[in-house]
Amino acid sequence: MPTSTTIPIDFVRELLTAVPDPARHAAYLASAGIAPALMDESSARVTTNQFSDLYRLLARELDDELPGMFSRPVRGGALKLLCLSMLEAPNLRVALYRLSCFFRLLIDDMRIQITVSHDVVCVALVPAQGAEPARVLAQEMMLKVVHGVTSWLAGKQLPLERADFCYPPPQHASAYAYLFPGPVFFDQARTALYFRIGNLDVPTRRNKRTLTEFLRRAPADWLFVSSAERVISHRVREYLENHLEGATPIDEVADVLHCSIRTLSRRLSVEGTSYQAIKDELRRDVAIQLLTKTATPVAVIGARIGFDDPTTFYRAFKKWTGSTPGAYRPT
Repeated sequence: MPTSTTIPIDFVRELLTAVPDPARHAAYLASAGIAPALMDESSARVTTNQFSDLYRLLARELDDELPGMFSRPVRGGALKLLCLSMLEAPNLRVALYRLSCFFRLLIDDMRIQITVSHDVVCVALVPAQGAEPARVLAQEMMLKVVHGVTSWLAGKQLPLERADFCYPPPQHASAYAYLFPGPVFFDQARTALYFRIGNLDVPTRRNKRTLTEFLRRAPADWLFVSSAERVISHRVREYLENHLEGATPIDEVADVLHCSIRTLSRRLSVEGTSYQAIKDELRRDVAIQLLTKTATPVAVIGARIGFDDPTTFYRAFKKWTGSTPGAYRPT
């Protein structure tokens, strides 16, 4: 997971719908270190750790490991039992089948359907008969459980052939480049992940000794994919993260990646992004990390991410997040 990655405030808002009493929201946000004022800004972001802390807090308080996402709670300990059952599978494809059977016992609103066509395995979320598809966060988190747990068992992030979603692009669609490491398509007939079969016909590589740490950090370790995944936008971000203080023009990055500017721009466009968008998102995320985790002066933070003029940094940050840098300082 890229250490600097942040999460759209939409995820926090959706997660808090599990708590029907709005009066309790402020206390939960404070416990996770999230400034309540950010809830009113459509472009606001939180760190991965802040979101994970909030998620774990609600999971404990509600005794629901998928907080409020389905018609009945997934009680505490379910994820541990799921992982234990998958650890003994002879390969990842059998482990995925066990995952589908496990959630069939726990969730009434939908089932996980696994089909194989030629050399591709499709893992689809199928609504219960007569039911509407689950809300967006529930579908996102279920696919992240599928991908995150399977990747953990494999000992590496599994590449995806594609990821389909049955809803239009949400406001935070740009985050999908880091949620799902492969081509993403919206307005599809169903929500599903597609794996190359050869990536699943391999043995599991984890054991019970490593399970405790994985569960302790959930959902942080399976929410975002590693920037080591060789999706071109991840590679661009990875390079820029080590060269934030300089101008770093696109031709420099193209040279490092052994391609022309035109080829790089085209490949980024296919992934639904651009060089400038990646650069701005990285600057925003690094700034938020430094603002929330350190006492570094704002002007120094601006300089670290390539802004010589503090006023220019203030304007850019306000454009990116809807708030001033001071709004992200712990109170």
